[in-house]
Amino acid sequence: PTLETQRLRLVAPEERHVPGEEAFWPSDQARFVGGPMPAFRVWRLLATWRGHWELRGYGSWALEEKETGAHVGLAGFWHPGEWPECELGYHVFEEHTGKGYVTEACRRILAHGFEDLGFATMTSFIDPENAASQAVAIRLGAVNTHQTFQALPDGPAVDIWRYPHPGEATA
Repeated sequence: PTLETQRLRLVAPEERHVPGEEAFWPSDQARFVGGPMPAFRVWRLLATWRGHWELRGYGSWALEEKETGAHVGLAGFWHPGEWPECELGYHVFEEHTGKGYVTEACRRILAHGFEDLGFATMTSFIDPENAASQAVAIRLGAVNTHQTFQALPDGPAVDIWRYPHPGEATA
């Protein structure tokens, strides 16, 4: 489904989104989301994101500014078969950081997951050094569980941040 927020349209990733992703993935900014990776691998990554929709029935969206149509990043659900549960993941291109786009998009995505898809839980797996992602998670109400998960077999352990279910009482 296409989702919308006040400023963004969340659409299925398409080939037209490759150029923006090709600029992002080789950068140091991608280090917290599985990169950096060479630009020539981005098309395959986009195909993986699309395939996730086919296999799971949910996935990630390309984020587009409503006003300009500019592709500003990607956010959504990521749940490879070996992962313990679904993750809310996100990235925004450097020239669009600091505008609140990720928080805005993820607020809508979380609502979709809990309300429309019936998810009981939702997490983000965040590198302890990724202060920007931690700030987004906090703005969305997540808490660091102080448990870790090794997202990549040869990668570092990352912190598990948990989002409150809308039906949970908050303190």
